[in-house]
Amino acid sequence: MSANGSPTGQQPTATYDSAFLKACRREPVPHTPVWFMRQAGRSLPEYHRVREGIPMLESCTRPELVAEITLQPVRRHNVDAAIYFSDIVVPLKAIGVDLDIKPGVGPVVAHPIRTRADLAQLRDLTPEDVWYVTEAIGLLTAELGPTPLIGFAGAPFTLASYLVEGGPSRTYENAKAMMYGDPELWADLLDRLADITAAFLKVQIEAGASAVQLFDSWAGALAPADYRRSVLPASAKVFDAVAGYGVPRIHFGVGTGELLKLMGEAGADVVGVDYRVPLDEAARRIGPGKALQGNLDPAVLFAGKEAVETKAREVLEAAAGLEGHVFNLGHGVMPSTDPDALTRLVEFVHTETGR
Repeated sequence: MSANGSPTGQQPTATYDSAFLKACRREPVPHTPVWFMRQAGRSLPEYHRVREGIPMLESCTRPELVAEITLQPVRRHNVDAAIYFSDIVVPLKAIGVDLDIKPGVGPVVAHPIRTRADLAQLRDLTPEDVWYVTEAIGLLTAELGPTPLIGFAGAPFTLASYLVEGGPSRTYENAKAMMYGDPELWADLLDRLADITAAFLKVQIEAGASAVQLFDSWAGALAPADYRRSVLPASAKVFDAVAGYGVPRIHFGVGTGELLKLMGEAGADVVGVDYRVPLDEAARRIGPGKALQGNLDPAVLFAGKEAVETKAREVLEAAAGLEGHVFNLGHGVMPSTDPDALTRLVEFVHTETGR
């Protein structure tokens, strides 16, 4: 593939001229493209209907169900890209890690990784381990036509934080203790997770994903020096492993205002910005050569139509001088969000930025 996302020596793909991919490539767009993190899921009544009685991790292994859930927000909201419905722990479960997603808690790991011997839990990921991903993406690309599909994976640090802590954490004391106290074991853990993550993204790209996003959800817990020394090399390894496919690579984390430049340096083509830093300031911190994604506060969607439009307009004004902008929330859609508010927001951004 060429660096612009079109297969080398072939005609451009059906999605190549989409507003989303043009914005990722920092090219002129007919309107600012919009998609939402967690658009495929909890805020949609149709999602709850099709998933009723099906555990989260099982739902991620049923291709027809994955395809239906992924398509639901595209049909309802007219977003410019679909995001593959899955969970960041899916590749870990696929290689045999004993974990489950507990409602109201999140991923819980039966045997946390605390010693070098515990690394044996992490074998290589093969395409056969996640056959359902290939099958689901095949179904999706046939349905989506010119609408791009975004694949995704959890970044090595965020996966490591779950594996070492044994579940969600607010302090990351065990993960940070390993990072500071046994940097060699920590580096080996993240390196192994980088290989697993890269393999998972490759499966999605080879099946037809038009872009990929690396979620480093918990990277905001790190100081810049620690991120540069102990996390950036593994994230860079993931991005480098998929660079040859020529698809845009997006990097997003929460509370990462102090890390934005470093997250760009890891190899992303597009840097996701949460709602804490205005996009023009984020662009200054990141430097040239990157498109930006974001960054409306998800809570604004509860404030009513006028407030949503006022705040969305502020985001668009801050993005006016950017090389490329993909409109998104500064975090995921909250479960109790009114879906109609999302539909209206997409229409507003398209109308406001139509060229």
